[in-house]
Amino acid sequence: MTTAEPIWIYDTTLRDGAQREGLSLSLEDKLRIAHQLDQMGIPFIEGGWPGANPKDVQFFWQIKEEPLSQAEIVAFCSTRRPGRTAAEDPMLQPILSAGTRWVTVFGKSWDLHVVEGLKTTLDENLEMIRDTLSYFRSQGRRVIYDAEHWFDGYRQNPDYALETLGAAIAGGAEWLVLCDTNGGTLPQDVATITRAVSKYIVNHWASHPLDPDRPAPQIGIHTHNDSGTAVANALAAVGEGARMVQGTINGYGERCGNANLCTLIPNLQLKLGYTCVREEQLAKLTDTSRLISEIVNLAPDDHAPFVGLSAFAHKGGIHVSAVERNPLTYEHIRPEQVGNRRRIVISDQAGLSNVLAKARSFGIELEKDDPTCRHILQHLKTLENEGYQFEAAEASFELLMREALGQRQQFFELQGFQARCDMAPEMNNGSSYALATIKVRIHGKDYLEAAEGNGPVSALDAALRKALVNVYPAIAQFHLTDYKVRILDGGAGTSAKTRVLVESSNGHQRWTTVGVSTNIIEASYQAVVEGLEYGLLLQNQAKAVLST
Repeated sequence: MTTAEPIWIYDTTLRDGAQREGLSLSLEDKLRIAHQLDQMGIPFIEGGWPGANPKDVQFFWQIKEEPLSQAEIVAFCSTRRPGRTAAEDPMLQPILSAGTRWVTVFGKSWDLHVVEGLKTTLDENLEMIRDTLSYFRSQGRRVIYDAEHWFDGYRQNPDYALETLGAAIAGGAEWLVLCDTNGGTLPQDVATITRAVSKYIVNHWASHPLDPDRPAPQIGIHTHNDSGTAVANALAAVGEGARMVQGTINGYGERCGNANLCTLIPNLQLKLGYTCVREEQLAKLTDTSRLISEIVNLAPDDHAPFVGLSAFAHKGGIHVSAVERNPLTYEHIRPEQVGNRRRIVISDQAGLSNVLAKARSFGIELEKDDPTCRHILQHLKTLENEGYQFEAAEASFELLMREALGQRQQFFELQGFQARCDMAPEMNNGSSYALATIKVRIHGKDYLEAAEGNGPVSALDAALRKALVNVYPAIAQFHLTDYKVRILDGGAGTSAKTRVLVESSNGHQRWTTVGVSTNIIEASYQAVVEGLEYGLLLQNQAKAVLST
C-alpha cells in the first residue's frame, strides 16, 4: 500500500482572514480558533504579525501557555526596511521574541511596488529579501517566503521576479509561496507560471547549491478570490508542483476573501488523492467551519460547497426518489466524509418521496400507499401557497406531520393573550416598551402571567415562558437564537402578509419554526409557540431514549 503524497495546509485565518471587513477577533477568539485548527490537523497556523498590535503580541505569549498538540504556530512579517541591515531593524525583534520555530516573511516581487511603494532600487529589494531571511536563519528560525504580488510581477517583468526568488533561496527559504495578492489571475495562467517557477528552482538549485544535504525549496500557493477563482487557482498550482496551500476557513479575507480551505481540503484529499489531514479529522470539517463562523459572528454560508447546510440538500421529488435508492445519483461524495449530512427538503416542489424520507429522518415509518402521506403532501402545498416555508422550518413540518398522524402531544393550550406597546421614547431611554398578558391551560389548569419586553413579541415570549416554566422547567434552558421577518406581498402595504422564522436552541440542538399572518405579532407568536413546543418534544424524546 502506497502513502498518498502530502499537501501542507497553511491556515491564515487569524491574520489574513481577520482583515475581512466587519470581522474582528478578540484574543480569546484567536486562541479558540487556533486550538480548533490544531484538532483538525492543520500543520501550519499563522498567528499574526508580532509587534503590529498588542493583541498579536499577547496571542504568541498566551499560546505558549496553552500549547497545541501538533500544529506549528507561525509568525508573519515583511522584509527589513531599505537602508539598514536586518540585524539593525527593530521591526524584526518582536518576531524573534514571539519564539516560533517558523517565520513567514513577505517581500516584493513586482518592480512597480519596489520603485513606487518601497521607494528603493531593484537591487536593494533583492538584498532586503536575502538579508532578512539570512538573519532569521542565523537566529535558528526556519523560513517561509511569501512572494507578494507574484503573478502580477512575473507578467510585468519575469526576469526580475525570478531574481527575487533567487534572493529568497540564497537567504535560506524552505518554501517559496507564490501569492496572487490582487486575486486577478486565472487558473491557466497560474498553472503556466507555476510550471515556469518549478523549472527555475530546479535549474537554480543545480547551479547554486547552498548545502548538499539540504533539499531544494518547495513551492507554495496563496490565492485571493477577487476573480472568483481562488480555489481553482490553488488547485492549478498544485497540479504544477505546489505542495503548500495557504488559505482561510470559510474563505474569510480582505476584499473578496482568500482561498477557502473548507473547499480546498476535500478537493485535494477526496478528489485528487493527496493527504492533507487524517480521515477522522476531515470529518470535523463541517463542525470547524460552523464553529469558526459562530466565533467570528458571521452567518455561515448555507450554500458553501462540502460544509454548507444545503450542500447535500435534496428538494425535487425526482432527486429525492433517486438519492434514496442510490446516493451517487445526486451526491458527489458521502456527506459524512466532511462531517455534513444529507437533508431532504420539504416544499411545494416535494413529492411523496420527500415526505417518506423526511418522516424517516424524524423516526416515523410511513408506507407510500398510506392515505396520510397524500394528506400531508396536499396540506403542505396548501400552506406553502399561503406563505409558509417548511424547507427552512423543519421543526414546524415535523409538528405538522405528527398532527396528521395523531401523534402531536398537546403540551399546553392557549386561552388568549394581549399586548400593549408604549411608544414614549423619552420615558424608556429611546426604546419602545411593551407589556403582555397571556393565559394558557396546562393539564386542565389555567395559568395567567404578565411580562415586559422591549417590544410586543419580546413581551409575549417572556410571558409565555413565565407561564410554562411552572410546569415545564426545561423551558428555562430554551432560548431564541434568530428571528427573521419577511414581507410576502409588499404591494399590500401595512396589510401585507408576513412570514416569521424563529430559530431556537436548548444549548445542544437548534430548530426552526414558522408563522404566517397579516398580523406580525400573530405570525411571531405562532413561530415562538411552536418553537417552545418542539423543544419540549425533543426533551421527551431524549428522556425516552435514556429510559430504554
